[in-house]
Amino acid sequence: MTADVHSAQPVNDTATPVDPERIEAAKARAAALPADQQLSMTDAAREHLDRTFAGDETALGLRLGIKKSGCSGFAYVMDAAREIQDDDLWFDCDGQAIITDEASFHAIHGSTLDYKVEGLTRMLHVDNPNVEDSCGCGESFTVRDAD
Repeated sequence: MTADVHSAQPVNDTATPVDPERIEAAKARAAALPADQQLSMTDAAREHLDRTFAGDETALGLRLGIKKSGCSGFAYVMDAAREIQDDDLWFDCDGQAIITDEASFHAIHGSTLDYKVEGLTRMLHVDNPNVEDSCGCGESFTVRDAD
């Protein structure tokens, strides 16, 4: 798998209408995938994202992707999804969405998003069954499917 940066979008303060047909197509592409490849999130992650996106009319959900980074190869990229691309997949997680592009999906399929609180640290964490190895600092990872 060769990928430089996927899924990151600049913040746009103005609401741009999103074509409902693109959303439905992204949902249909995701729904057609086998159950073990679906992206999901825990209740804690969903509640955190509900609070984070409250009042943000431009946020469609969480955009989760990967980028080349660090000593192990890839790092996660997370931001508010504000538009839908032709290759996006939309995973509905009890009313909160995870949106990703096809190139990132090959490295994150089957993952579960969680929200962890450890002492003063609060973070979204991706439990990714495709991770083969990660660096000592935990910031980057390699996956079995990566070339």
